Amino acid sequence: MKVVALSGGVGGARLVDGLAASLRADELEVIVNTGDDFGHCGLWICPDLDTVMYTLSGRAPVERGWGLAQEDYRAMEGLKALGGPDWFALSDQDLSTHLRRTHRLNQGASLTTVTGELMQAHGIEQRILPMCDAPHPTTLRCGDQMLDFQEWFVAQRAQPDVSEVCFPEGGMASKQAIESINGADLIIVTPSNPYLSVDPMLSLANLRAALNQRRCPCIAVSPIVGGRAIKGPLAELISSLANREPSAAAVVEHYGDLVDAWVIEEGDTIQTGAPVLSTQTIMSDQSKRKMLAGTVLEWSETLSSRP
Repeated sequence: MKVVALSGGVGGARLVDGLAASLRADELEVIVNTGDDFGHCGLWICPDLDTVMYTLSGRAPVERGWGLAQEDYRAMEGLKALGGPDWFALSDQDLSTHLRRTHRLNQGASLTTVTGELMQAHGIEQRILPMCDAPHPTTLRCGDQMLDFQEWFVAQRAQPDVSEVCFPEGGMASKQAIESINGADLIIVTPSNPYLSVDPMLSLANLRAALNQRRCPCIAVSPIVGGRAIKGPLAELISSLANREPSAAAVVEHYGDLVDAWVIEEGDTIQTGAPVLSTQTIMSDQSKRKMLAGTVLEWSETLSSRP
């Protein structure tokens, strides 16, 4: 069995961690959002790829979910003292990741190649793929201004109201990402932010086409629990972009026919003709990540392939 997960952010990485604990390494491949990637102080930063890497390697802090646990920020403190920008804080060991990535990219290696090298260095055997090799930045329309994703999310703490999430035209997923989808027996859309983590992938024409042409089922795990997002600004985005109350039903409507079956939190309700599994979806520790992943994988065996 080959499972392909679409992931971005902390929620996605945590389910990926559960899947990695439930499957052989050669049974899981992960395609990761790179719409958040950006250049900072001359370095190329890939937040979602790094969140998956640090989570799978056991180095991500349990409470916060992103970055590295038990880290110092001495380099950033020194940068601030020199008058440099410190609004996007990079811890000392995390900084080494960005230095190595940028060095290899400057040598001409693709982001897919560099990601594989970094994962191997962290002892991660699963195949982790960026959605594309070329930059494909997410921008947000906030009133009369357009903000880069990290400017909105980090520098302005996701405070400005968003009226539109925008992506470049003509972006294409890597051939490795397309091959991954084409070879999948099951696709899982993790509980990542639909607008900020999954839609950047869907904005890549060849990746969306591959998903539409798939023969295997696609399961999505709702990132909304009891009308609230576990992490991040999703609830506010549903209100501003979909003009409705945050709910699992709003996420179902957003994905439409892309998803064949839904996993939602116990007590939540949705109206859909697709199969629905109600279970505990909050992944507060590693055991619950594995429990949810196992439940989703077991349930997937009851689903039919697409005609």
